[in-house]
Amino acid sequence: MRMAKLGFAFVLLAACSSGVIAQTANSGASVNDSARSMGSLDAEREKQAFRIFLKDIQHQIVTTAEAMPATKYEFTPTEGEFKGVRTFARQVRHLSATNHILAAAALGEEASADIDENGPETVRTKEEVLAYLNSSFEHLGKAIDAIGDPNTKAKASPISPLQATKTTRLALIAESLIHAFNHYGQMVEYLRMNGIVPPSSRP
Repeated sequence: MRMAKLGFAFVLLAACSSGVIAQTANSGASVNDSARSMGSLDAEREKQAFRIFLKDIQHQIVTTAEAMPATKYEFTPTEGEFKGVRTFARQVRHLSATNHILAAAALGEEASADIDENGPETVRTKEEVLAYLNSSFEHLGKAIDAIGDPNTKAKASPISPLQATKTTRLALIAESLIHAFNHYGQMVEYLRMNGIVPPSSRP
């Protein structure tokens, strides 16, 4: 239930925020007109809200990744239609890589050339995966800190469904957090398949 409520909150927050922000990669007249008609962005309030979401999601995902034994990081389900699914390690690497890619776009940066949505192949051990995961949330934190900064322009990302004229910093941050929580749900299932109660479900 908490996951459903949090996911809905992200969608609602993204929808509400996108109507009032003019932090687009290519600021079109329609976006500026919308911003003028609905009021200016309260950057500090938006930062505070997203920091709360970031802290909560990072805690749940990182503790879940920590709960899986290193010997199970290459685990994939074997019963049912699971052919070709990611291992637990790849789930976490993909989540992390997506955080990095979308955070870079939100900051107007070029995404690192050595990664794609699967993450660097050099990140393999549990320790390395956890470090990469935490670094991705730190990157998102920097994107949140840039909310309202007129000197930092967001840019479109090739992995986002948002067109360049629809891309905003808030939307990219929200997209990354929604995506991360989707994979958190898959990580939880992998833990339970190995007889491990996820940290968020423990008394």
